[in-house]
Amino acid sequence: MHKLRWGLIGGGEGSQIGFTHRAAAQLEGNFYFDAGALDVDSIKAKKFGKKLGLSEKKSYGSWEEMLEKEKKIKTSERLDLVTVATPNSTHFEITKSFLSEGFNVLCEKPLTMTVTEAQELVKLAKVKSKICAVNYGYTGYPLVRQMRSMVLNGDLGDLRVVFAEFAGGFMADSSDSDNPRVKWRFTAKHAGMAAITIDCGIHALNMACFVTNKKIVKVSSDFFSGIKSRELEDDNLSSFRMEDDVAGRLWTSGLAIGRTHGLTLQVFGSKGGLSWKQEQPNQLFWTPLNESTRIIERGHSSLYPSAQRINKITIGHPEGMIAAFSNIYKDLFENIYARKFGNNPSELSNSYPTVEDGCHSLEIVKAMKNSISLNGSWARV
Repeated sequence: MHKLRWGLIGGGEGSQIGFTHRAAAQLEGNFYFDAGALDVDSIKAKKFGKKLGLSEKKSYGSWEEMLEKEKKIKTSERLDLVTVATPNSTHFEITKSFLSEGFNVLCEKPLTMTVTEAQELVKLAKVKSKICAVNYGYTGYPLVRQMRSMVLNGDLGDLRVVFAEFAGGFMADSSDSDNPRVKWRFTAKHAGMAAITIDCGIHALNMACFVTNKKIVKVSSDFFSGIKSRELEDDNLSSFRMEDDVAGRLWTSGLAIGRTHGLTLQVFGSKGGLSWKQEQPNQLFWTPLNESTRIIERGHSSLYPSAQRINKITIGHPEGMIAAFSNIYKDLFENIYARKFGNNPSELSNSYPTVEDGCHSLEIVKAMKNSISLNGSWARV
């Protein structure tokens, strides 16, 4: 197979997410890092791009310059995928601009600031027949794919309850309230409709939808600001209902001192229950009805094909976040490659988070905001 050309916008020097994307995109040798506009400062952007090995003509000073020059390249030699890893408020404009010119796009979450913007991108991706994906990278863990396959195969029986959680102490220090790197996350101008819910909660909500293959239809929410100077919430406890009357609970918080990362998912059905923690991603706890709990190990030969396909190293060795993110890139590579050369991708490669998934996340958050305005009453999604 030929490598595909990949470009990155944002994720400049010192950016954790920038390093993660660069490592993940190139981990399996599917993508070639061909172009970038890596910083809002044009001088820093060009300098860092060249430091990473980009040619001078492909290390751009702005995303606008990158778009203007890349769209003039003949189709067979254009970028095959552009990743948008910039602040929330810029996602819509950049993603829309590249989609409009016929580029496939992977956008960091949240997809946009508003539901209306997200719906516009859903329509645009269909009109242009291009992939628009959202980086819910945690769905790339092999055992998360195993959970989904177990649910879809009926191993859990009829689903009853889903508990999704993303709570840590990463936003609990009140002395950080004026730190520019933290403050923007709690202002509507830069973060959007919500803070911790947009930053962390939608990962847990998306994972609940992904594993169960069901959408959320209504919510009842309680937003709380433990640090009173913040405009937006730093804690959210919500109940939700999914399709087929599956009950759900979400707790997302930045105030949970003692919790490190805090992303967990539990799914309970009539025949058994599953429990997975992102900080221990190589083990999935499976408890059949009236039986003892057993541990499912990543890499074991008994896993479903969806999990086996994205297993990278042998059982017993740790496999983490970058490998999980790289599995999203693996899915995208297989789909883009198939489209480019007129082939059919593997059905298993269609597990990447789509623009529709990104839109549904924002629809859920909007419903949560509506619920807050109704003093926690149920609000339709």
